[in-house]
Amino acid sequence: MVLPSLTDFAPAPARSFSPLRADDLARADDLAHMRAALALAQRGLGNVWPNPAVGCVLVRDGQVVGRGWTQPGGRPHAETQALAQAGEAARGATAYVTLEPCSHHGKTPPCAEALIRHGIARCVCAMVDTDPRVSGRGVAMLRDAGIAVEVGLLEDEARHLNAGFFLRIEEQRPLVTLKVATTLDGRIALANGDSKWITGERARAMAHCLRANHDAILVGRSTVVLDDPELTCRLPGLSRRPIVRVVLDSQALIPRASKLVQTAADVPTWVIHGPQGREAAQALAAETAVETIEVAATPQGRPDPEAVVSALAERGITRLMIEGGGQVAASFLSACLVDRLAWFRASKVIGGDGLPGVAALGLDRLAASPDFARKTIQALGADHLELYERR
Repeated sequence: MVLPSLTDFAPAPARSFSPLRADDLARADDLAHMRAALALAQRGLGNVWPNPAVGCVLVRDGQVVGRGWTQPGGRPHAETQALAQAGEAARGATAYVTLEPCSHHGKTPPCAEALIRHGIARCVCAMVDTDPRVSGRGVAMLRDAGIAVEVGLLEDEARHLNAGFFLRIEEQRPLVTLKVATTLDGRIALANGDSKWITGERARAMAHCLRANHDAILVGRSTVVLDDPELTCRLPGLSRRPIVRVVLDSQALIPRASKLVQTAADVPTWVIHGPQGREAAQALAAETAVETIEVAATPQGRPDPEAVVSALAERGITRLMIEGGGQVAASFLSACLVDRLAWFRASKVIGGDGLPGVAALGLDRLAASPDFARKTIQALGADHLELYERR
């Protein structure tokens, strides 16, 4: 099964059928190698926060001599991996990197220094890193060392891939994907709460794939009470993804017997509450492995969505997937904080007495409704997955 990702939302590249000159052939090679680097970078999505997911391909005399991508936890970096694979063959090679090589000393030495030390002759970067610690310094370091540097190849694709990282750096919030699984009439459960299962096995497996390339999964306390979910990725080869489970719980009253609380020592579990839940949150944190986070509340007493995404970004989260319920979905949609929609539709109808996938938005004019453009649609047995992007 193919992991859906931000690249699924990106427009297809334009195709040219003009006769190719020598320069065109060289350009075609550059494009092919950068696309390979982007495919490598995608492997890190959901597994490298707070770092970006980066891919690197080293090419010498037309042959790929090294490949790498950001490893779990954000290190080693892609360039380090590719250089280690290439060894001496890196000397005189071209490095294709999906993001400007870092230039600062963090938990690892600068990748720009490593590329210089290994003697690469040319570096093609998809885009400059907007992180203030880098922001052109990596490119300048390479050029000062006599390395030819080109920037901007497939920049749009690179930005789409790491949209969450850039949102965290530039707007202090993660990329937000709202995932909803409903009937044709937009219902997520019967009036009595029965919801197993709205969608079929293939759709549920794809939902786990979506979880795998997000850093954190968020639900409201009502979902925990009704469904007692695990919020983990239970697919072969992906179960070790370090997904953070986040629960919005105004008063920090999440049941102690819930699976999320009982497994918090093994899988990070954060409960975000408002000021009125401070005392209960202190007891929860003292008695369990759950981490509690206090944020400002809305006039209705719920955690304020803008404060929630800011708190998550502060802790390094770059990609957040919201899974429920209807009130949580409505609050983030109303705050214009949903960047992507992953909408699973089952070929069923429940009727008006069922629970809606999105609660009331309180709109008084149609022009104020959240507006999304559909990018792809995929059949999953009897169900369909539609991916949307905010206009």
